[in-house]
Amino acid sequence: MTDIPIRSFSVSVIVLREVADEVEVLLLRRNRSLQGEWCQIAGGIEEGETAWQTALRELHEETGLTPTRLYSGDICEQFYEAHRNAITLVPVFVAFVEYAAEVVLNEEHSDHKWISLDWAEDMVTFGGQRRVLRHVKQEFAVRDPSEWLRIEF
Repeated sequence: MTDIPIRSFSVSVIVLREVADEVEVLLLRRNRSLQGEWCQIAGGIEEGETAWQTALRELHEETGLTPTRLYSGDICEQFYEAHRNAITLVPVFVAFVEYAAEVVLNEEHSDHKWISLDWAEDMVTFGGQRRVLRHVKQEFAVRDPSEWLRIEF
């Protein structure tokens, strides 16, 4: 019997901004892997980094944004990668930014959109992304996030 390895080597960041009584999410159009698909920020954890430090670094590298608040999303993306025969777990972070914050994309992305969490569900490719967006909507938009999840940086 062969075990399937479980790997955790990257993070996912859902970026939110508050607009009047609504919360919008930032989606980015990929240039490289998953070219043309809309997705959240994601990136690999570097040597010596914590997962939340990776979230901050990737947010800044991919969009130029700095959050006003950062939270553990209290959820992980999970998926099976056939070419690696491995299950990947990706911790999710939720970053709030100022409404007027300017997005400056790096070469990994060709476009960005601020849209409602409901519309975002229709734009992403994978069921795991939709599950994460529903969770984020419920725990970070419909209700105030738990302060126990807040990460001071």
